Amino acid sequence: MLEELERYGPVEAVHGNMDEPALKETLPRERIAEVEDLRIGMVHIPGPRQGRAERLSARFPGCNAVIYGHTHVPEVTRRADVWILNPGSPTERRRAPEHTMLELVVEPGSLRAHLISLP
Repeated sequence: MLEELERYGPVEAVHGNMDEPALKETLPRERIAEVEDLRIGMVHIPGPRQGRAERLSARFPGCNAVIYGHTHVPEVTRRADVWILNPGSPTERRRAPEHTMLELVVEPGSLRAHLISLP
């Protein structure tokens, strides 16, 4: 699947808890991607819900956004000057009310996040 995505362009990703061992060896547990002049932190497992935004902001200092997964529950929140984002899941909604994905539009000096609901 990673190779399929890479056919469309550069891919920055982290591994999740359900990924195959070979993929876990290829991708880091967390990373910071630099896009244009912005920094985007990524991690799959964000830890407990209580204090999550503050904890993620502190874990990725200097980032304009932090993207996490694992919960399958979408989130588009802005805390101070940091976006805290979870795309949800296009395939397994679990506790989320619907299937979702996230479009992140990055332009020099700005970032916009749009949650997309899927049928």
